[in-house]
Amino acid sequence: MIKRRPGRRLGTALLMIVLTTLTIALSGCSSDKTGDDSSTLTVGIPQDIDSLDPHYATGAGTKEVLFNVFEGLVKPDKDGNLNPAVASEYTVSDDHTVYTFTLRDGIKFHDGSAVTVEDIKYSIDRNRGADGSEPLISAFSKITDVNIVDDKHVEIVLAEADSDFIAQLTVAIIPANNQTPETTPIGTGPYKYVSSSPQENVIMTRFDDYWGQKAYIKDVTFKVEANADAIVMDLNGGSIDMFPRLTSNQVAQLSEEFQVYEGTMNLVQALYINNAEKPFDDVRVRQALCYAIDRQEIMDYVSDGDGTAIGSAMFPSYAKYFLPELNDTYTKDIDKAKELLAEAGYPDGFEFTITVPSNYTQHVDTAQVLSEELKAIGVTAKIQEVEWNTWLSDVYSDRKYQSTVIGVDASTLSASSLLARYVSDAGRNFVNFNSADYDAAYKSAVETSDDAAKTEFYKECERILSKEAASVYIQDLPEYVALNKKYTGYEFYPLYVQDISLIKPVE
Repeated sequence: MIKRRPGRRLGTALLMIVLTTLTIALSGCSSDKTGDDSSTLTVGIPQDIDSLDPHYATGAGTKEVLFNVFEGLVKPDKDGNLNPAVASEYTVSDDHTVYTFTLRDGIKFHDGSAVTVEDIKYSIDRNRGADGSEPLISAFSKITDVNIVDDKHVEIVLAEADSDFIAQLTVAIIPANNQTPETTPIGTGPYKYVSSSPQENVIMTRFDDYWGQKAYIKDVTFKVEANADAIVMDLNGGSIDMFPRLTSNQVAQLSEEFQVYEGTMNLVQALYINNAEKPFDDVRVRQALCYAIDRQEIMDYVSDGDGTAIGSAMFPSYAKYFLPELNDTYTKDIDKAKELLAEAGYPDGFEFTITVPSNYTQHVDTAQVLSEELKAIGVTAKIQEVEWNTWLSDVYSDRKYQSTVIGVDASTLSASSLLARYVSDAGRNFVNFNSADYDAAYKSAVETSDDAAKTEFYKECERILSKEAASVYIQDLPEYVALNKKYTGYEFYPLYVQDISLIKPVE
């Protein structure tokens, strides 16, 4: 176990949030905190971003960077609230089918142009596939109309009730006349894009016409640190000032120049299994793997015992939906695992491959422990390390894999952001899970406007995922964020984001 340095702030409690208040407005007035124009910050990130177009960005690591550049009609804050952003306020019809938004006065894009209701309509239509293409956001398929009421108001009309739909409207509002968002990204956030170099960096600068509280740091560079072995050296050497999601071993090697903030990553780390690939199309095989592993042993090796064990596709920060009792659905039972394998026709076990992105040390380490544990039931798991872009294309997009270890995060403050991907025909269902019972429970959750009933339907979804062993669920990893003591102000969010606007130089 690593020793905690004096002065380290423990932020885990900040993340145990019941997500309730959704309508607290952000102040639109200018902040008197203008920051130091000479201030700079270099943030290390483990992989290059996969797109500068926020509507086509896939990786959580990309979205956490672009969080600083783009905003939706609403945006999350560190306390788990959804606050008006590009919109100054909104109303929802009693039947939860019409959402009406008021455009914020004076809000500008990074190119200096005023945001208009046409830009809002364009951005929503682009994501719902109004031109006949597939929706970029599955929940947007239920939008029937995006109507411009006047030059200040836009209404979004749904085909069916969805009381959770507001959480989907964090999607970026971009200019309708920007024909090249993939190379010239323009948003409304506290930072604006300057430049990027593939596999090297993304550079941003403070947007001084930002409608809300302005950022403290003027110039920010996100530096790609794809070599995990070089991260500590670059931190101690001064070439990067901050790095999120260090391992406990890396933390132990840091110099005293760093403050280490501790929280949780807010993700579901699991051995994700391609349910359409033999032998994993047999539920008994998937269940056997669940019985063969020891979560605590994995956590002890990967994160010095820190983190939270999970038994389905939900993490503890979503306390309203989290079911800790699902951790006990499968406890280590080698005899039971062997029995299930024999029933499925694999009495002598089998071989398979775990494809894992090499730039995520925690996932590689987890794969190694899993490989050792599965030997006890005669199963040989070979580890194939790949680059991040290869993982995105082969595993996530093309589904050409047997299994992988990765962490799946929530893109919005709703249970659906974690559970929608398991619907049989969902575009993000990279594990190819297929269950009529699950589809029915999820449909019921989305359609009801009764919060208690919705919560119970979502919990039923989690129970089905656990019972049918859609994946081998392991843990929500601990998050260690190193920040040079020249700076302060880091805050954890209940989502996978890095809000650089809150960081400031120490006076």
